[in-house]
Amino acid sequence: MKRIALVAHDNRKKDLVEWVEWNHKILIEHQLICTGTTGTLVEEALRKKLDLRDPREFRMTKLKSGPLGGDQQLGAMICEQKVDMMIFLWDPMEPQPHDVDVKALLRISVLYNIPIANNRATADFLISSPLFTSKYVPQVKDYSAYMKRFAG
Repeated sequence: MKRIALVAHDNRKKDLVEWVEWNHKILIEHQLICTGTTGTLVEEALRKKLDLRDPREFRMTKLKSGPLGGDQQLGAMICEQKVDMMIFLWDPMEPQPHDVDVKALLRISVLYNIPIANNRATADFLISSPLFTSKYVPQVKDYSAYMKRFAG
């Protein structure tokens, strides 16, 4: 089971919901982690796609909205190695009021070697990769020397 973060800026939420609906049979087998409104929309989409007679509930953690701290909550989960991959459909054409939080989230994802999809094509590649259905532990660089840089 993978722990998959799903995030989308306002102009990309429809895209992410369509992607989730297309891949719902795969996604319901995994732990989903969503920020704010995106989580509500993803939850609605999955509930519509699930057979109501099916007793299984999908696993979802909903964080705060990105600008209200959700990006930072997600970044902390990545640092704690509680996220395996992230689908983050961001809007490159629209300025974001929380742009520094977005950059911090992307930076921490790269730092901890988390696979990131920033568009639907890459999300399709990630979810269809043979690595998606196997155990995969990303190699994270040893930062101990960085941590000791001021030690006497």
